[in-house]
This record gives sequence, structure tokens and C-alpha cells, in this order.
Amino acid sequence: MVFREQEDRKILYFDKSVVTLDRKKTEFGNMTAIPTAVLLIEDDPADAGLIRAALGEHGGFQVVWVTQLDDALDRLEKMCFDVVLLDLTLPDSMGIKAFDRVLQAVPDALILVLSTADNEALARSAVQHGAHDYLAKEHADAYWLPRALRYVTERKATESRLREAEQTLYDEKERNRVMLDSIGDAVLATDIYSNITYLNPIAERLTGWSCSDALGQPLAKVFNIIDGITHESARNPAQYVIEEGRNTELGMNCILISRNGVETEIEDSAAPVRDRENRVTGAVIVFHDSSQSQEFTEKMAHLAQHDFLTGLPNRMYLTENLPQMIGHASRHHKQVALLFLDLDNFKDINDLHGHAIGDRLLQSVAVRLTKRVRASDIVSRLGGDEFVIMLTEIDKPQDAACVAEMLLTELTAPFNIENKELHIRLSIGISVYPDDGDNIETLLRFADAAMYKAKADGNNKYRFFYEPGIHGRIKHRNVAISHLNIPD
Repeated sequence: MVFREQEDRKILYFDKSVVTLDRKKTEFGNMTAIPTAVLLIEDDPADAGLIRAALGEHGGFQVVWVTQLDDALDRLEKMCFDVVLLDLTLPDSMGIKAFDRVLQAVPDALILVLSTADNEALARSAVQHGAHDYLAKEHADAYWLPRALRYVTERKATESRLREAEQTLYDEKERNRVMLDSIGDAVLATDIYSNITYLNPIAERLTGWSCSDALGQPLAKVFNIIDGITHESARNPAQYVIEEGRNTELGMNCILISRNGVETEIEDSAAPVRDRENRVTGAVIVFHDSSQSQEFTEKMAHLAQHDFLTGLPNRMYLTENLPQMIGHASRHHKQVALLFLDLDNFKDINDLHGHAIGDRLLQSVAVRLTKRVRASDIVSRLGGDEFVIMLTEIDKPQDAACVAEMLLTELTAPFNIENKELHIRLSIGISVYPDDGDNIETLLRFADAAMYKAKADGNNKYRFFYEPGIHGRIKHRNVAISHLNIPD
């Protein structure tokens, strides 16, 4: 038999039947009430009869009676009861030991100890061990006993709801605390009187106050801020948002003076805290070290313009800086050359020795390339085994040819990586401003085409986009090196 529930569901198993108990209302035919399930553990038939009669006359209870503890434990394992009435003088177990066994079997159950005038002290001891209360057998009449059971069951239900509400509130507060403790900004809160009620770890570090020391302190004492220009005390942001009831930004050039006198430039905002009635009850201030923000911005900008593996500038850096380099060259009547470098046999090395060795080789190549050009030149990595060198303010294309020959020689020397001797070859393509173009896309495309011409001619060579015969025009290589101030 199964009842259809409406709320406060609880299941009671009697043998193989399932009964759905409902504290408030159950619909099953014309039935509108469900009895309270009671397990009576009592070996005295006379006492058990009185209790069953008292509860039976009331009509709101369904009693299961057992005379031994082992039978009770078996029922508790298979069934669910609202109340357990326990006599502590059973034939197979007595005293606190009997109670402990029941409590261990159903730690969340409502257990009431049945007592007589002779063993009331034992009943009180059971309450100290965890029993919800004790009932005197001499008061087990049809009037008093049902009301007593109703009272204790309702009291337990109220206590259970209160504990659940407290746990829910605690869980919510704990989630909020963990969230505030984990964010990267400093957070502090005040009450309506601008006294500190909370500091997160970042706020503790910046103010120099621990949360425990700061609690109850005036905001101005913990959050001591001044104007960075006038060095006069800045307005109290918590007091402002409490009075105005709206958010505010901290003033520019705001400096926080910590408890130990350290000055930190800060920025951010304050907001009022409101209760359910929309009344302002305090304020929250969120702030951070503005110098760290600048450092972070600069770091992100650097990462956006540099290769993660070698640290060299990337294509974005070239694109943004070529116009400036061309402008300098044009004003000084100079030229700019792009050298497009490709490692001829890098794929073979990478496949043979693995990516870790391949990465180390690329890093070593980057170091050698950087050492062999001027500080004003730019060595960059486009990706894979492709590098581009921007030679700024050269006098003539022969200067670029001179650098290309020197790089071919430089990379001929073997690389020793993790006790492995690696040999690499280069193919270099060269384009020149203004002859070949005046923008990065055109110069890169032409230099790339010249590089493929060098590869086609047998690797470890360089080629110009428009001047394939440049080799014959370089007659004084040493003079050119001296002119460009290239490191030996």
C-alpha cells in the first residue's frame, strides 16, 4: 500500500509494504491524516499494554511493539519510525549499554527513554548520552502520553529545521568568505558606523592589519588614505556611500598608508550594503595596488608582442615597429632590410630527438642570432623554425648581404644540447626598403620568396628578392662589418 504524498515525505516500511508518511496531509481515498510511527521496546506486557492503549485511543499513532533489543534493532534496520520508546531494563540488554546500541543504530532518531520512579537517575543519564527526553510510565495515560509525544516530536522537528537553517546560513557565509578570500583584490567591509567588520587576506597585506585586530576599529584607522598630490586626508569612502546610498570611485592619486607606514597607490571603488528592507547597513570597499595593475598591463603587452619560447619579438612587434624604423631610415636617407631565415634541416632534428631537444635548439639559435647583430636591429621569431631579422638604417643592400653571410657562418658551428652535437643550416631571403616595398606584409612576402629561392639553390645560402647577383658585388666584407659595428 502506497500513500501519495504532498509534503514532508517520510517512508515507513512494514514488512514489504511501503507507507509514505505525511506530517500535514496525505491523500488516500478519504484519509486526511497519517499516524505517527512509534517503535515501543518494552519487555513488560502490562506496561506495554498501557502505552499501546493510551496511544491507540488517541488514533494518531501506529505502534510496533517488541520485547527484546535484538528484535528492535532488526526493525530499525528495515523500517523508519518517528519515535522510539525505550525501556532500559530489557532481558537481552540493560542500562546505558542498551541505549547506546539503539543510538548507534539510529543516531538521528527521536529516542525517548521510559522510566519508573526507581530508575529515573538512569533515564537522566541516558538523556546526557543523547536521548531526546524521558517519560515516566506512571503518566502513560490516554490524555497525557499522546500530548507529550506530540510535543517532543514537534520540538524535534522545529530544532531540526532550525539546524538546517543555521547550516544553510553557515554554508552561504562560508562560500562568500572563501570567494572573498580568493579574489585578487583587497576587500574590506564596515558597519553603518564605518567600523571594520571584515578584511580579506589581500586587504590585510595592504593595510598591515590582521582581520582579528581590525574588527571594530574605525575605518579611518585601518584604511588610512591620503591624496597623493596634496598629502591631505582623503574623504572616507564608506561614510560617503552610507550617507549617499550609492557607489563611488576612489579618488585619483589615492595613497594608502599601512599600519607600518608603507605607502601604496591604490584604486577602485566602494558600495553600500543593504538589508532586506533596502536600508543601508554598511559599506564594502574593493581596492588594489595600482602599481601592480600597471605592471600586469605591461607584462601582458610584452607577452602579446613576444614569442613564448625564445622571448624574441613576434610578428605583431614587427608590424607595430616597422613604420617607426622606416621613418627613421627615411629621415636619415638610409634603408631597412628584412632577412627571412629558415632552418633547413630542423624538422629532421625535431623528429629524431624529440620536441624538447628541438625547443632547446630554437632557443640556442635565437641566442646566436641576437649576438651577431647590432642592438638597434630586431631579431624576431615568426613561429616554428622561421626567424626574421630587421636591419635598421643600413646604407646599401650589400650591408644586409654581409650580415647574411656572417649568420650562415655563425650557425655552421655545431650546437651541443644535452650531450648531443647538432648541426643546422640556414636559408636566408632578403628584401629591402624602399626598393622592395614600404610595409611589413610586402617586405615579409618578398623576403619569404627570396628564402625559397635560396632553398632551391641548395640550402645554406641567401638570396635577394630583386638582386640575385649580389654575391659578386661584395668585395670588401671586412670593411662592411666594421662599418655596421657588428660584434665579432
